[in-house]
Amino acid sequence: MKILLKKHLNLLTIIIGTLFLVVSCSGNDDKADTSVKEVTGSASIGLIDDERILQAESEPGNWLAHGRTYEERRFSPLKQINKETVSELGLVWSKDMGTNRALEATPIVVDGIMFFTSTWSRVYAVNAISGETIWTFDPQVPGEWARKACCDIVNRGVAVYNGKVYSASLDGRLFSLNAETGEVVWEVDTIIDRTRSYTITGAPRVAKGKVYIGNGGAEYGVRGYVTAYDTETGDQAWRFFTVPGNPDLGFEDPAMEMAADTWNGTDWWEFGGGGTVWNSIVYDPDFNNVYLGVGNGSPWSRDIRSPGGGDNLFLSSIVAVDADTGLYKWHYQTTPEDNWDYTAVQDMALAEMEIDGQMKKVLLQAPKNGFFYVIDREDGKVLRAHPFAAVTWATHVDLETGRPVENPAVDWTDNGAWVLPGPLGAHNWQAMSIDLEAGLAYIPTQENPFFYAMQEDYKKTGIYKWTPGKWNMGIEMSSLAQNILNNLDSQPTPGGFLKAFDFLTGETKWSVPIPHYWNGGVLATEGGLVFQGNALGMFSAFDKDTGETLWEFNTYTSMLAPPITFEVNGEQYVSILTGSGGGDLFGGEPLPPIEIQASLIYNNFGRMLVFKIGGKESLPIPNVRDNTIPEQKMVQVSVEQLQDGESKYNQNCAVCHGFVAKSGGALPDLRKMSAGVHDAFNQIVLEGLLASNGMASFADVLTEQEVENIHHYVRARAYEDREVALGNMEEPQYTWFGVEEE
Repeated sequence: MKILLKKHLNLLTIIIGTLFLVVSCSGNDDKADTSVKEVTGSASIGLIDDERILQAESEPGNWLAHGRTYEERRFSPLKQINKETVSELGLVWSKDMGTNRALEATPIVVDGIMFFTSTWSRVYAVNAISGETIWTFDPQVPGEWARKACCDIVNRGVAVYNGKVYSASLDGRLFSLNAETGEVVWEVDTIIDRTRSYTITGAPRVAKGKVYIGNGGAEYGVRGYVTAYDTETGDQAWRFFTVPGNPDLGFEDPAMEMAADTWNGTDWWEFGGGGTVWNSIVYDPDFNNVYLGVGNGSPWSRDIRSPGGGDNLFLSSIVAVDADTGLYKWHYQTTPEDNWDYTAVQDMALAEMEIDGQMKKVLLQAPKNGFFYVIDREDGKVLRAHPFAAVTWATHVDLETGRPVENPAVDWTDNGAWVLPGPLGAHNWQAMSIDLEAGLAYIPTQENPFFYAMQEDYKKTGIYKWTPGKWNMGIEMSSLAQNILNNLDSQPTPGGFLKAFDFLTGETKWSVPIPHYWNGGVLATEGGLVFQGNALGMFSAFDKDTGETLWEFNTYTSMLAPPITFEVNGEQYVSILTGSGGGDLFGGEPLPPIEIQASLIYNNFGRMLVFKIGGKESLPIPNVRDNTIPEQKMVQVSVEQLQDGESKYNQNCAVCHGFVAKSGGALPDLRKMSAGVHDAFNQIVLEGLLASNGMASFADVLTEQEVENIHHYVRARAYEDREVALGNMEEPQYTWFGVEEE
């Protein structure tokens, strides 16, 4: 009998776009310097207030807010670096961040000081011209908290306001730090229920004397909410829940009572409901609103989550609340009855433009589901909704009703189906840039198919078992490879693109294909340039009119973070953080036609890079990684053990170490374990030997026999891939296990 994964080497292309998942794994993350260093000079560091951010266009040399201004369009008026001068752009300084994990932060630059975060929620203040460290702050997140995080130990940045730096930690704490020294002014615990796996990876936002923060954890079964705290004292100002709790306990506000009417069944509050606001929160001074980008449901499957139907508000929605009180004003749901993990947490940008002959103040968003939305900020009415990438789950959005029209041909409820976009979305959290003069959005898009299928146990019994401490999606993961093998012929081809998209007409002005789908955020400038870092390690500048590549720099590391630009002493700089992973750890090592990412060829070097015209610094050319798979110990196991090992690996390990046990480069590749690690396998998985590195114990969800079966499966994958590499095997056969053919 030949077993499940006979054609694994042909599979990764199929699912490399899957799940925005991850992390319960060990890494080589070094601990950062936690000392506080004396700051010389003026005591005015970080003195930003509402008025200064409102007038951000008057000081374009600074990057004062997460998206540069309150409008968060990420378009800079600086133009010293332009089409004519960009060829002279060179590295000024680089800073080793001491990590091989994903870096995703947007720096804030105020008067020559750069504030940003790295892995494990560490905060840095550095001299923006030289890179010299002013201070660092480490919140000392417990290593085992990594297992609670869906998408790596990442952090997307800080907010700076009135001489304070606000940052949130992976384990759910919010900090106010002295901008001069990094010392803690106050600290609050934002988590309402520590029996659930809440995390924070997003950047706080600040306005009107309040700091706003959401959270993550939908896959683990939490209930989403956003909280506003007083910036001076840390006192809670308001809290808005994004999904209803148990109706028998009453409702926090009329919005939750309204939302409860769109849910069915008796278990959604037990499952948590989801709806976490883990990325985009935008303040609108025109209407005194805060817009919340709300995430997916828990579980993903709507039949399990809300049997009998229902839109399930406010999942996959943009919700407008009063900035002072948190009271609900309006919402627009991008994906009613979300069934695909189509979050609406992606960037939201604010603008004013003429639409249909009238000037409108609008909100712009390109969420996961593949439609670009232009929404009236006054009342939440959708004005445009054009597809910006390949979309099969819906045919179009009906502008009269504001609802998408689902495509019944890709209903995956009964038999499973390939769907575009997959869970990584047509656009994920990686920043887009809005060029109002050109009427374009520059979007890092991706086409990542996923084979959705209902969880087999639920199909057989009609009972869904929610398991604390594990991913609870309600889709079939244990036999994912089998489902893919049986549906190879209909699999769409994955790919990545940088697109210049007209969001009013739905036309793509230009599109640059990228040989990998998981690429970095975007910055556009008045200098006629669009900057982006990609998975192949190239940091590039494109002509914003044509998409032509005008300049590129090899960082030798895959990138996700968005670039920013700033100006100090009359010189313009561009900066970017390197290091990939995050939501696509599951994808692992790709096969053709997707090109292998730089982090697999070299390493996942976490660095801050800063460039200017005439920069002369260089990066050391790294050695190519040794990807040799060691010879494996011969072990006799049964078909049943390997099948169970594959199933348990997919459910517990693949989200971090990669599908079919092939890592994407950010975390250890289990096929390459040394003899010593093999010997300590049970200690690592069951006893938490590497918990301080992020690999917490799985003793609460796995038995010793199940861990042994996972170990057998990993060794089987290692043996086969080694034999293929040596030319001894064309494809995996499992013949070495002594299992007879049927």
